[in-house]
Amino acid sequence: MLTAMLAAFAGGIILNFMPCVFPIISLKALGLLRHTQSPAQTRKEGLGFLLGCVLTMLALAGVLLALRAGGTAVGWGFQLQSPLVIAFLALIILGAALNLLGVFEVGLSVQRAGEITLQRGAFLRAALTGALSIIVATPCAAPFMAGAIGYALVQPPAVALAIFIALALGFTAPFTLISLFPALGKWLPRPGAWMNTLKRGLAFPMFGAFGWLVWVLAQQAGTTALAAILAAAVVVSFAAWLYGMAQQRRFAGRGHKALFALTAALLLAAIVPLPSIVQNGAPLAASNTIEEVKWSPQTVADNRGHGKAIFVNFTASWCITCQVNEKTSLSTQAVKAALAKTGTLYMVADSTKFNADIDDALNELGQGSLPLYVVYPADGGAPKILPQVLTPSIVVNALTQASGKKT
Repeated sequence: MLTAMLAAFAGGIILNFMPCVFPIISLKALGLLRHTQSPAQTRKEGLGFLLGCVLTMLALAGVLLALRAGGTAVGWGFQLQSPLVIAFLALIILGAALNLLGVFEVGLSVQRAGEITLQRGAFLRAALTGALSIIVATPCAAPFMAGAIGYALVQPPAVALAIFIALALGFTAPFTLISLFPALGKWLPRPGAWMNTLKRGLAFPMFGAFGWLVWVLAQQAGTTALAAILAAAVVVSFAAWLYGMAQQRRFAGRGHKALFALTAALLLAAIVPLPSIVQNGAPLAASNTIEEVKWSPQTVADNRGHGKAIFVNFTASWCITCQVNEKTSLSTQAVKAALAKTGTLYMVADSTKFNADIDDALNELGQGSLPLYVVYPADGGAPKILPQVLTPSIVVNALTQASGKKT
């Protein structure tokens, strides 16, 4: 248990530097920039971020364990297997980007639109940032995380929750340490007008995150859902602009209630139709330059030990690390040539939408999260699990060893 907790803590720290976290790096960066206030305010934001991360992690882990106890074979990252969750998360991140641009402000303590030195509500903002960070970042896995999560999922609830808390603490450690010990943040530049410009610039990574989630939704639910989320994005953006105008009118002592009411009506109009549209969509047909076989437990069993090595790629559209590995390693000419020369059977287990067989396979292999790459030797020997961050040479060497042929 202690080993798993240490692995989870280390994996949480490394997760800060993984591609999975890139879409929300702007929120964390802005939080660090706010650490130029009093030590008390700095600690307040740090504790808020820590609390938001830990409580959200406990909530996700609790739902996951409850579903598994009820017989549903879900795995880590289950929240991004739902098109509806993806749709709402995309709109939330779009709203965060518009907020960073100054289209509207959060908190009634601001005295003018665009004010960055907010005092009241800092704890809640930091907690919400932590919650969003956990929801977006944890579906992918950093080194050490997969084994720890796989261990947690077969343990009693108390042990599993302790491991997930260790993961959250590791994820929050860099931010929280700077917050609780302001001396560590002396390297941060002094506050000034440039912070307002940077705040707006940091909105664009959030727009990138929105684009990524829209792409994932299209993979899950097809072009009808894509059209629905794009239309909702336009309406939500317009509502945010109206809300910002209403705030300015309120600060100026002018009438604003009609604009607030119109904002609420537009948000309802954008959000209410989404569940029925995205849940009933059909996924887009996958395209891959590598000749592949759709994975299933029966397909593996039928082909294992019959003179051909098997490479299984457990992946998902919402797993950014999976997509990076696909571009930098699996789709390279060296790997394609190795697959052809060794006669390896290439299988893809796509967990973009929930698949109970895939989650069962992850459990059997002792892994709790994606990405996962498994190579079955041609002679039917024990499978080999590859690292979560691939290079072409890692894949080529594994294929060579598994097939017993030289490439």
